[in-house]
Amino acid sequence: MTRVENRAGKPGTMGDTVTSIRPYWKNFIGGEWVDGTGNERIVVTDPATGAPIAEVARAMPADVDQAVAAARRCFDSRALAAMRPHQRGEMMLEVARQLDELADDIATVECFDNGKTMAAGHADIALTRRYLSYYAGMADKLEGRQIPLGEGVLDYTTHMPFGVSAQIVPWNGPLPVGARSITCALLTGNTVVLKSPEDSPLSLFLFAEACERAGVPKGAVNILCGYGHDTGAALVAHGDIDHIVFTGSVETGRSVLRAASERIIPCIMELGGKSGGIVYPDADLDRVAKSAARAIFHHAGQICSAGSRLIVHRSIHDDLVARLKGEAETRTIGPGIDGCDMGPLISARQLDRVESLCRVGVEEGATLVTGGSRLAGRPGHFMAPTLFSGVRPEMRIAREEFFGPVLVVLPFDTPDEAIAIANGTDYGLAAGVYTNDLRLAHWTADRLVAGQVYVNDWWTGGVETPFGGTKRSGYGREKGQEALLGYVQTKNVGIRLSP
Repeated sequence: MTRVENRAGKPGTMGDTVTSIRPYWKNFIGGEWVDGTGNERIVVTDPATGAPIAEVARAMPADVDQAVAAARRCFDSRALAAMRPHQRGEMMLEVARQLDELADDIATVECFDNGKTMAAGHADIALTRRYLSYYAGMADKLEGRQIPLGEGVLDYTTHMPFGVSAQIVPWNGPLPVGARSITCALLTGNTVVLKSPEDSPLSLFLFAEACERAGVPKGAVNILCGYGHDTGAALVAHGDIDHIVFTGSVETGRSVLRAASERIIPCIMELGGKSGGIVYPDADLDRVAKSAARAIFHHAGQICSAGSRLIVHRSIHDDLVARLKGEAETRTIGPGIDGCDMGPLISARQLDRVESLCRVGVEEGATLVTGGSRLAGRPGHFMAPTLFSGVRPEMRIAREEFFGPVLVVLPFDTPDEAIAIANGTDYGLAAGVYTNDLRLAHWTADRLVAGQVYVNDWWTGGVETPFGGTKRSGYGREKGQEALLGYVQTKNVGIRLSP
């Protein structure tokens, strides 16, 4: 049975920590902190209690206009282009140092506006600093090339920025996801207007504060918070935007792409997944159970690359399901600030969706092994860690993204059948393989249609490894060296040296 931890009113947790969060946050436009033009506010709530913790200035399309204008002025001034590349790198290292000064504040707001544990909040800060330092080190290594065209001709290529980059980031990891795209943009000479997610906006405002302290040129980074239907729509359709970076749902991604197509705007799109891990009979089942549980229950499954399907050889199916059940039921559930293993879902809307899809799974005939519903009798948006077995590939729970702590297990008999099941959804973000047979691991990885394949442990990649999807999971790559190429275009210069 799932263990539930209640907030105990410990010193420094509920009252003391919440009151330490500033009650009102403004948008950051043109290097200044400003109210929204409509003087409206968005209430930010704690998903562990449903209680309000702060308000943010609601940005409207008029605020988008101001932010884009500020970004354009900065870009046209060549404030970033005039810096030597290593200077842009040093600037981002200073942002990283300023983030260290704000680390406790960031971790706290991640607990209360996002539902993360304090440990996960600090881990996000470390990850963000890693992105900053990694790309800072690459700032002076993005080089063009000279093309031989014969005597009397000099021909070479350079990388040039697109201009103003519009960025929309998700609520599940706003700080590291937002920071990595901002960093890639600035290091390549672009300027940024970023819409912070209304469900979890606060950490990115603290990132803006770090940029301000670090002396990032005014207008190079603009961060505002508004709703997708007006602020987000106005941003991606704006006539002075040159580039779009979007992470979110397939449905919203389609809207972004429609707007981008009107002006032929290049996009980087990451649209979620239904990632499956294949478990062969020779796999270490204890290791698999721990890895698979972390892959789906970390941050309550609210991760685009979560391992939400496990495709298990029939000979070990029941044994592994029993181990997974044990992993699910020993996790403590409660507010992240209290040090529990798993926190809440981000909102009542998301909790309703996950619970509703679990009911669909039961109706479809899948076996509910554990969980399947919200934790009753307490405030907040807590979902029990959930496990389904007896799942068939055609079931909705095997095809649709929960974005919650729900793992579905599907049996297979042959490697070819396992590949067909793993590739049998509209998504292609991540996939996994569990086996001690190196030949089989390579054979499987080669046939899986996914942007990244993890072998014998989920999330084996890092900041250095490219991340992105195939099929409906999107296109373009974040992370790794490949990411920088999504923020530049190639210019060719040919010079006739002789008559």
